Amino acid sequence: MRTKLRFAAACAVASALFAVPAFAAEGTPKPPAPERKASAPESQQDRMRRCNATAKEKSLKGDDRRAFMSACLKG
Repeated sequence: MRTKLRFAAACAVASALFAVPAFAAEGTPKPPAPERKASAPESQQDRMRRCNATAKEKSLKGDDRRAFMSACLKG
């Protein structure tokens, strides 16, 4: 009885040791990149970046910049 138990335990340990490299070879899968829809509405943060960059290119300051940003952010 003890011999069978020892043999079963030895088989379990051996199979566990041989299975580890098989799992390590696969590696961890990378999650898929989130898909961005081309027709998705522009977020407020993206709109702010775009308007800010345009205002900077035009060198707008003060009231002119404030008016431009207001109109740009409205759409």
